[in-house]
Amino acid sequence: MLIERVDADWHFWSVFDGHAGWNTSAKLRDNLLDYVIAELNNVYKVSDKNLRLVPSNEVIDKAIKQGFLKLDDEIVNKNVNKLLENPNNKAAAAELLMPALSGSCALVSFYDSHSKILKVAVTGDSRALLGSLNDENVWTVNALSVDQTGSSPTEVAKLLSEHPNEPNVVRNGRVLGSLEPTRAFGDARYKWAKDIQAKIYNQFFGRQLPANLKTPPYVTAEPIITTTEVNPTKHDFMVMASDGLYEMLSNEEIVGLVVKWMENKKMIKAPTSLIDSVWPKSKDKKLPKVVDITDSSAKQKQPFRRKQGASGYLLEDENYSFSFE
Repeated sequence: MLIERVDADWHFWSVFDGHAGWNTSAKLRDNLLDYVIAELNNVYKVSDKNLRLVPSNEVIDKAIKQGFLKLDDEIVNKNVNKLLENPNNKAAAAELLMPALSGSCALVSFYDSHSKILKVAVTGDSRALLGSLNDENVWTVNALSVDQTGSSPTEVAKLLSEHPNEPNVVRNGRVLGSLEPTRAFGDARYKWAKDIQAKIYNQFFGRQLPANLKTPPYVTAEPIITTTEVNPTKHDFMVMASDGLYEMLSNEEIVGLVVKWMENKKMIKAPTSLIDSVWPKSKDKKLPKVVDITDSSAKQKQPFRRKQGASGYLLEDENYSFSFE
């Protein structure tokens, strides 16, 4: 433990990408950060000298994971148990069950302004990027999260090890051939046992069990967490988005667009070259060079926009990214 008297702020940002309905993502919007902060408050204890004790990275990660898992347990299990104990309460069925029956990915970032440590927790396939200027004055992009889908070799290996007698637990890049994210909130169809699902569907919803359901749970809300020290002097900034953005643009293009926006807003000075001095408008038509330094072993979704022959960027607004300056 480190005991030190400093001024520090906590910052949180989040993206919740729902599927099969909006109910789960709305539940996360309203509750997930409260659950995470409650767990962090338990480990950032206050000493008898009224100083906050800073725990280790492992303890912080565990607290964030506990916040995720406790909320998912409430959504998927505790609320359902309330209904099964009082099956005549039809009015409460939709409110309690819909966040369990729909699903959502979650991306949460936690930044400590004193330590300059940024933690990114992801459940699903949303992604966080860190844009930074390196010592050679070249912009870089580093993905701070790994897409968790049925196309990830690591996630597939995990599911196969957990369900050794089910070689088709992942088919066509999807859990049981249906759900693309391998980690998500809600999605109780991939978490409930058969008997629970039968009770729920018989009493409240006329729905069929998923095909090939044998040994649930298959899907978890436990996030994967990365820790990165950011450098405000390098103009570090972060982009967080759902997979909808990364299906259309590469990591390099996204950071390049943000850098271009920052240049246009005079937040940073655009580099100049001889050709720019001769044809000053030439630099306005291209994005700055960005080098992707993400670990090559991390398999990520690649944009399909190029395959369709699309080009150009049509939209600009004020909502661009978070800068650590």
